Formats: sequence, C-alpha cells, structure tokens
Amino acid sequence: MNYDIAFRFNQALDTSALTTIDGALHGVTAAIEDCRRAGKRAEHDPAVLLLLRHLGGIAATTGADDSALRNACFDNVRELRRHPILTTLALRGVAYDSDGKKLFHSEGRRALKALSDALGYDRGDYDLRANQGGIAVSGEITLHSDEAYIQLSCNGRGGEIMYRRCRGRNDYTGERNHHAAMREVTTPSTLAARICRDLRLETPTIDGRLVA
Repeated sequence: MNYDIAFRFNQALDTSALTTIDGALHGVTAAIEDCRRAGKRAEHDPAVLLLLRHLGGIAATTGADDSALRNACFDNVRELRRHPILTTLALRGVAYDSDGKKLFHSEGRRALKALSDALGYDRGDYDLRANQGGIAVSGEITLHSDEAYIQLSCNGRGGEIMYRRCRGRNDYTGERNHHAAMREVTTPSTLAARICRDLRLETPTIDGRLVA
C-alpha cells in the first residue's frame, strides 16, 4: 500500500541541519525513497528538487571550479593506473574486509584470465576456480591447466602469486612451488614468460613470434 509523509517536505524547507555533503546526500536519498513508497516520481517532487539544489550548493562551496576538479580526476586516474588495485590490496591485505575481499576475487579472476591469454590458452585448456575461505583470510583464485597450477592470494606479506608445474588437472600437489609478487600479474605477458621459464613450459607465440 502506498503512503506518504511530510518529513521530506519539512526537511527541504529547513536544511539547516544538512551542512555536509554526506548529510545532504542522505537527505536526498531518503526523500527519493519516500517518493518510491508514496508511488510518486522523484523527478517531479519539490522536496527532492530542493534537497538536490541544496546538495549542489554545498558542493559548489567546498570544491574548486569544474576545470580544476576535472584535472584532479584525470590526475587520480593516472595515479591509480600506476598502482593497480590488486597491488594495493596485496600490500594491505583484505582480512576482515568483505568489500576488499570481493574486489580481490573479481579483479583476481580478471587478472588470471588475462594471464591465460598470455600463456596461449584457449578457454577449454584450463579451470578457473575460487575459494573464498573465512573472514580472516583472502581466499584464493586458481588457474589450473594440464601443465601449470597458478594461484593468487592476498596476505599482505608478498609472494601472493604461487605457481608450480603439475601433471593434469587432477594433480593438486605438483612439483616445487615458485612465488612472485602481486605486481607481476599486472603485466601478464612478462609473468607468462617467467612462468614458462621457471616451469620449463613451451613459450607461447603470437603470429610465430615468441612472447617476451
């Protein structure tokens, strides 16, 4: 059953308590939720529109002009590209951090898929699986082919990439373990070449040329 309340209108008429971006944004989202419950469109609700304008006013007084803010965004993008998120997560760990752990697993799977391409694998040449583990650990993401077992973890101590030669996809112990830092997975072709060298695997080629 739809229902409406006067709270958002009163808050829009007196925004003196909404002095921060966080507080004003909460007021906007609460007003939009009230509209949803009332079966009304937020785009035409006077309270929502007033609260949005108040939020914009706070943003205008707490930031620089648009060009400066855009330049700052570009600077942050360039900095983040220099320090990929997997490297950052590996440095600080994700224990007891559910959001960080979720991000580690999604980005880890993406990184291992890129590594599989660099190794010259087709999708049917390997299994890609994940073990979430408990809240105190990162869990692992594993790429397991007929000849290589490669695993990412995020323990905050270095050596987050473990790889070893194996004999088929039912071999979970394999030969001697090798380790590399998480930053190396961000350059998959270089890591693939290292894995092939250490595990004595055939080096993948592209158009007949060896991958460096």
